[in-house]
Amino acid sequence: MAEGLRERKKRETRQRISDIATGLFLERGFVTVTIADVAEAADVSVNTVYNYFPAKEDLFFDRSQGVVDRLSRWVRGRDAGESAARAVLRELRAEIEAVSPRMGLVEGYDRFMRCIEEAPPLRSRLWSIQQEVQDNLEATLREETGAGDADPLPGLIAGQICWVHGTVFGAIGREMVKGRNPDEVSREMLVLLDDIEELLSEKVLNYAVRGAG
Repeated sequence: MAEGLRERKKRETRQRISDIATGLFLERGFVTVTIADVAEAADVSVNTVYNYFPAKEDLFFDRSQGVVDRLSRWVRGRDAGESAARAVLRELRAEIEAVSPRMGLVEGYDRFMRCIEEAPPLRSRLWSIQQEVQDNLEATLREETGAGDADPLPGLIAGQICWVHGTVFGAIGREMVKGRNPDEVSREMLVLLDDIEELLSEKVLNYAVRGAG
């Protein structure tokens, strides 16, 4: 269905508030900036900001839902004959080769990371998001394999896949904070991803292979 005028205006307002808030956070620090500061800069009321973003952390991590769903989307979209882990490895390589901003491979990502490092509430929220990613992936693996609630394997495999994802993201963040060139970091991360894949067991690499039919 086509997006209605009301929905479009709400989406645009939400995005404008988020963009303005992000600019303020990066410039002045997350802890220093208040919701009132954001509302004033965006020329809206404080209540309007809270209507779109229940917590200040939501303003910073406004695209977190896409991150939470990412691994599950990759697993659900795996090719015939492809396992869950290999699908994630393939998608990660594609993102890194493309020097994707979604992987943090973009100029200015160092400012984003420093903002998180300097704000305990953001570090706490990031940990929470990472846990959501793993819980969501575990649920997807159970659904895809038909595993019962008592089966520990989906949770263990989800942990291994999230380790791969988190290790790559962490390495990218550390290098980008140094002011490195995204293209150079991309090339190094492809080598790292090969090293990571060699550490994964056959059981992990061959779990949840999609059937041809």
